[in-house]
Amino acid sequence: MDGLDEFEKNLAAEKAEREKSEHDRERHRHHSHKHRHHHREERDRDRDRDGEERHRHRHRDSERDGERERDGERERDRDRHDSAEQDRKPSDDAEPGSKTLERDAWMTAPSAFEVEHVHRPGQNKPRSPTPEPPKRVIHSRELNSGHLEDLNSGKAPANQEQTSKRTVDYTFGDAGSKWRMTKLKAVYNTAKETGQPVEEVALKQFGSLEFFDDAREEEEEMERRRLYGEDAKSKDKPTGELYNQRIKEQRRAEPVSQEVQGEIMQENPIQPVPVPMDQTALNRLRAQMMKAKLRKAPNAAQLEEEYNRAAAAAAPRINAPEAVVLGVMESRQLAGTRAEVKAVDNKRGRERGLVEENTDMTIEQMLQEERRTKGQAGGEGLRLAERIAKDAKFDNDLEYMDENAEKLAKRVHKSEVNLKNMAVSEFQKMNRILENCPLCHKEDKGLPPIAPVVSLATRVFLTLPTEPEISEGGAVIVPIAHRNNLLECDDDEWEEIRNFMKSLTRMYHDQGREVVFYENAAAPQRHMHAAMMAVPIPYDQGAMAPAFFKEAFLSSDEEWSQHRKIIDTEAKAKEGMGRSAFRRSIAKEMPYFHVWFSLDGGLGHIVENADRWPKGDLFAREVLGGIVDADAHVIKKQGRWAKVDGRVEGFKKGWRKFDWTRVLADA
Repeated sequence: MDGLDEFEKNLAAEKAEREKSEHDRERHRHHSHKHRHHHREERDRDRDRDGEERHRHRHRDSERDGERERDGERERDRDRHDSAEQDRKPSDDAEPGSKTLERDAWMTAPSAFEVEHVHRPGQNKPRSPTPEPPKRVIHSRELNSGHLEDLNSGKAPANQEQTSKRTVDYTFGDAGSKWRMTKLKAVYNTAKETGQPVEEVALKQFGSLEFFDDAREEEEEMERRRLYGEDAKSKDKPTGELYNQRIKEQRRAEPVSQEVQGEIMQENPIQPVPVPMDQTALNRLRAQMMKAKLRKAPNAAQLEEEYNRAAAAAAPRINAPEAVVLGVMESRQLAGTRAEVKAVDNKRGRERGLVEENTDMTIEQMLQEERRTKGQAGGEGLRLAERIAKDAKFDNDLEYMDENAEKLAKRVHKSEVNLKNMAVSEFQKMNRILENCPLCHKEDKGLPPIAPVVSLATRVFLTLPTEPEISEGGAVIVPIAHRNNLLECDDDEWEEIRNFMKSLTRMYHDQGREVVFYENAAAPQRHMHAAMMAVPIPYDQGAMAPAFFKEAFLSSDEEWSQHRKIIDTEAKAKEGMGRSAFRRSIAKEMPYFHVWFSLDGGLGHIVENADRWPKGDLFAREVLGGIVDADAHVIKKQGRWAKVDGRVEGFKKGWRKFDWTRVLADA
């Protein structure tokens, strides 16, 4: 028995020792697994801290693999647990007083290592750097450069009180300096002639008062250099001091603060002074606003506010009623009773003020109508055209005209309202022509003509022709009053015109040259200012000049004409008409061209087809250019009058000796 007990004890000890060694291996395996997992988790956390969001998405993809591994681990743990339970059960052979083996607490607690980190290829690659946004490059001609620079640097945009710093890409005195100074002088001249404020004209010409002040600054600098030399140069580019001074003056002119109920309110923000715009500029601004709204631009609200301010500022000027006062000549058709018409006595006629022809007229009434409508533009031809225009069934056929002769012979009479509107329209049209005429004196504004005045009489003045001249040293005789042609001038004006012709002839003869006078009145519908041109030619070519013009008259205009090709006013003057030969040979309503070879007359031509007649003053320039052998580019180029002309002083030196207007000044 003792041997059997000894054998059972040894067997139990071996079993306990084997079970202990198995527990130690299990504990070591779990500890090493926990250490590796912790080390790997710390390393991955340090490496992928910036990519936790991406790792979370990857972990979702790896849950299925981890689930399978966890299932296998649970199966292994369950098997080990079952085997351990069986081992812990007291066997039939074991002693009743032996101690039961138990697992440690860390083995029975819920597993904390069910989630493993799954390493995928490419996970440890360095992240690609985030691309930087493209840098905004500001062009040198950008107008909003200051605002864009603030956006680049992350600063808030400057307020209205701060002027935007812009880069100037030119220097004082460079190749464009002369052009800028000419543009600046044009602003001053326009403001002086029209009576508008200089700032308003500058805003239209330069687009911004800042550019205008820069040009003023350049003008001062160039004047300083001209007076004191290049050594006195103080700056090369505009500094903006004049514009800053303008802004300060605007701030000073506006109220700085206001006191309400004893408390000083906050200073009002400075608003730009709205410059009155004309209708064209207002329409352009409105078009910009509409485009910005359609494109949903960010500055649409700003443009709308700017347009509303401009429209409010321009409303008094646009909507202001202009009172038109008609003179005797413009309103002669409205003077007295119109016996040639009678009112249409029906509802429509009373509403519209329609009139119809009065067939029961006396001789005296017909005479009054003739005097009232004499010299009307268009004459009977215009009346016939109006009658045809109102005939919807008109056919350009002789049979139709014969059958409807009575209807076509009826005159179309205008109502009182239509006559007033027509008179006002013609009056306004003539006013626009007079305002733009370079030879007219603006008597209401007290401004001289644009053309330089060399010599001034009581009704006529002398000026210089436009450049380039066909022959140097020419002159122009111009009546002060606006006339469509010289035939409309009265006797007093013609007396002064002849005095200028005599003086110019003496001056050119003293220089050893002959002179040719001509007038181009081939386009009366344009209402150009009448003028007589004086062109000096070589003395030996004076006898050949009539032949040149005769040949030109015969080859110009229509081949078959109703008038004679050449009207010889010089021959008629010799026959007995005298100095009035020109005025008695051509009707003032006709378009014509006339050239004088002496004081009393020359050659004239009636222009029947204006389309075949050379444009402008080209006919005379071509003929005279052939006489003096001028260049082709000089002949074809027709310039404009300028306020400042460097030829005036040189012409006055030779003209002073023969100037007859000095008698008027001395008297």
